[in-house]
Amino acid sequence: MAKLTPYFYSENAREQASFYIAALGGEIQHEKTYGDAPGTDESMKDKIIHMAFTAAGVQFYIADVTNRPVEYNAGFDLTLEFDSDDEAREAFTKLSAGGSVIMPLEKQFWGTLFGRLQDKYGVKWQITTVAQSPSV
Repeated sequence: MAKLTPYFYSENAREQASFYIAALGGEIQHEKTYGDAPGTDESMKDKIIHMAFTAAGVQFYIADVTNRPVEYNAGFDLTLEFDSDDEAREAFTKLSAGGSVIMPLEKQFWGTLFGRLQDKYGVKWQITTVAQSPSV
């Protein structure tokens, strides 16, 4: 069995991780900077080489990109499924701040709330709620 952990590359890892923690609740578990590595150039010492954080109860990793532009793959979204409509609405609102709504968060024909957004860092998210069992 494997565990999937999303790994972000960022132009400002501390800022981006803090945005997700503020939007979704969570905390930084640990961080390492390039300054922790021997022989690092002074200009790089405060850049993040690896950080682990939780947001919405999910483990994420993030690092600063130092030698190329950040690229995001258009072929996938990250999906967060919430137990309640209120949690989903709050996450959608906070994650979309400064970004763009691709599909508004609305009740869908299959019975859950569902919406898509691109956050201000270029990451695409799907926000949904848990499907309820039909009443008998």
